[in-house]
Amino acid sequence: MTRAAILALLSHWRRQPLQLAMLLIGLALATALWSGVQAINAEARSSYDRAAATLGQDTLDRLSRPGGATLEDFVTLRRAGWLVSPVIEGRIAEPARLQILGVDPLTAPPQAGLSALAGDGDILADFLGPGLLLVAPETAAELEGSDLPPRRIAPDLAPGIAVTDITTAQALLDRERLSYLTLAPEQPFGLPPLESVTDLSRSTPEDGTDLAELTDSFHLNLTAFGLLAFGVGLFIVQSAIGLAFEQRRQTFRTLRALGLPLRRLVLLLAAELAGFALIAGTLGLALGYAIAAALLPGVAGTLRGLYGAPVSGVLDFDPVWALAGLGITLAGTALAGAQALWTVARMPLLAPAQPRAWAMASARMLTMQGVAAGLLLALALGLTLTAESLIAAFASLAALLLGAALALPPLLIAALRAARPLARGPVGEWLLADARQQVPALSLALMALLLALAANVGVGTMVGSFRTTFTGWLDQRLAAELYVTAPDEATAARARAIAAEDARAVLPTLSTDLDVLGRPATLVGVPDAPTYREDFPLIDAAPDAWDRVADGSGILVNEQLYRGADLSLGNPLRLSEDWQVPVAGVYADYGNPAGEVRIGLGPMSERYPDLPLLRFSVRIDPEDAPALADRLRQEASLPDQAVVNQAEVKAISLRVFEQTFLVTGALNVLTLGVAGIAVLTSLLTLSSLRLPQLAPLWALGMRPGRLARLDVARTLLLALLTWVLSVPVGLTLAWVLLAKVNVAAFGWRLPMLLFPGDWLWLGLAALAAAGLACLWPALRLTRLPPSRLLRIFANDR
Repeated sequence: MTRAAILALLSHWRRQPLQLAMLLIGLALATALWSGVQAINAEARSSYDRAAATLGQDTLDRLSRPGGATLEDFVTLRRAGWLVSPVIEGRIAEPARLQILGVDPLTAPPQAGLSALAGDGDILADFLGPGLLLVAPETAAELEGSDLPPRRIAPDLAPGIAVTDITTAQALLDRERLSYLTLAPEQPFGLPPLESVTDLSRSTPEDGTDLAELTDSFHLNLTAFGLLAFGVGLFIVQSAIGLAFEQRRQTFRTLRALGLPLRRLVLLLAAELAGFALIAGTLGLALGYAIAAALLPGVAGTLRGLYGAPVSGVLDFDPVWALAGLGITLAGTALAGAQALWTVARMPLLAPAQPRAWAMASARMLTMQGVAAGLLLALALGLTLTAESLIAAFASLAALLLGAALALPPLLIAALRAARPLARGPVGEWLLADARQQVPALSLALMALLLALAANVGVGTMVGSFRTTFTGWLDQRLAAELYVTAPDEATAARARAIAAEDARAVLPTLSTDLDVLGRPATLVGVPDAPTYREDFPLIDAAPDAWDRVADGSGILVNEQLYRGADLSLGNPLRLSEDWQVPVAGVYADYGNPAGEVRIGLGPMSERYPDLPLLRFSVRIDPEDAPALADRLRQEASLPDQAVVNQAEVKAISLRVFEQTFLVTGALNVLTLGVAGIAVLTSLLTLSSLRLPQLAPLWALGMRPGRLARLDVARTLLLALLTWVLSVPVGLTLAWVLLAKVNVAAFGWRLPMLLFPGDWLWLGLAALAAAGLACLWPALRLTRLPPSRLLRIFANDR
């Protein structure tokens, strides 16, 4: 009996291959988008771990001071018995954005990054002598043809990092001072206290990598988009499953009447869905791998540009995310098929076998759905008003989107009823009545379309607001025409003297890293100059803010630190154990994930007299800036990348910005495509069930071609109404992203700008997607033989 039941159940899919294809495509697309995002996140986190493990940067304590340590510090500590090792690190811009990590292999602890030197004296000799760079395979490919020292592959290194001897690093970075000294985990007994040997400060790495914590919000955003795309794909699955179960009601009744137990029938149907989930999940994993491989270079560029995170641009297959993808496919299929299985389990033995329109909702169902939508929207409002954490902000977004999706069918029916007075003639009235009747049947597909459109409106508004605000902010923030960074104090002094001959102003700055309220931050000393007083953008400030900054009685903090530490104007901020200064103002600092504090150059020089004055900006007429840049490079012997003009800085910043939202834009397009497939699936599977509604019109003399045009008009009308309702949902989504998610994730808030032109283009895209989706069912309707329509009256009526 079981074998016969299996054959009977599977025969439906043989008769309905298109329905089977839509079911598998929906599952495969949902799995692909979710697993692709997870693959990208997994690869990025793997790269973070490799970067943190390089030379024990995630475990070894460090000794450092503002301005860097010296070789004398290293020698003094070694003579005192302390096992320390010098490290110098920095970045070079050409030929690639490469992080140089200089070490002493003879004193460095045995950590990741130096395993390539083990057991080979010739390699060690090259490393210590002429110079050798240890790099990851992908980094070696990027450096092909450069004039850097010879490279050797070190598979355990993260991309974008080159480990070399400390002498070679000093030459490449044109720097003498050390970045810090690392402390070996095990030290001899009886050592003198560090404080009695050196004035270097000891710091202990926090649990976990800084990069992983810094980029958590970015990966959480990606995960949210992947989950949204997965949910949209599940609408296709639930549509196909629900229709297939509805069409097999007669088969279920017959099998039950022949003696098949209800429990066995439900188990067979569950096994059928699990089999489809495994097949589609496997296809989805392959497609997800391809999507991730295509998007990963963009993600890697974003993370490198925004956070300096060395992320590989090449995707490795990881069984963990593959198994997780299959697991969520099975869970999603179970969720999509739960209602259908529950209906079968409760179906009486003598249930009517007459097929009815799929998922026709009663007035009571619509009322319950409206109540659920109202509760979810109320929850979203409550979470939005009270949310402080990133998880709460995303929970409010989930409640908002789900509540809006559930509210869509009742709102569409209400809108179609309100439009009834606008109908002209009986055909117009029938069109509106038919659209109302089909709303429940198309509800899942229209919900998917609403979510995709709302996501596009919301993310488009956020990106547009960011682009407009960021561009204007750059024009204010980058007021100087040239920005110069010298390798040492003598070169910096010579370059400042050369620049002063032609420039209106030379504005030196100091900077050092420090810990503020348990957060890593940068302290920047700026001169008292009109460039800062007139052009530097402040969000809020005391009336005499710049006077207080200049004399050291006040500081400016960036928005990230201001919001993250819950500061207010006038609050004293402790910069060190014996130094605290009140907050005089707060400034926007878009794109910077860390805290920053600004104070006058004079007070900072007094506090840190040993800090080298290596950076300065130059105010000069824009047309004279290129000539001065050439003079500085030639007469001060500065490398090309040490002198950067304003246009280049803006171009780099905007390029990083555009790269940042490349992935979200691609996911938006994919999500809209999946929603279009959901509409196509519903229309194709419902086309045969709608014949009883169309046959009477044909019998009254309406040609199939006109019926097809009316079908297209009905679909476009529903898509248009869905787009109209998606705009306020998308704007609310954008507000939550800008006012809540962005603040919780990055610490800064953007003004919300509106772009109605983009909404109109999106509406046209929605109509085009719906039109393409209904084109095939319409063509099938025009080619329908009269005998098929006549059989409607013989069999169904």
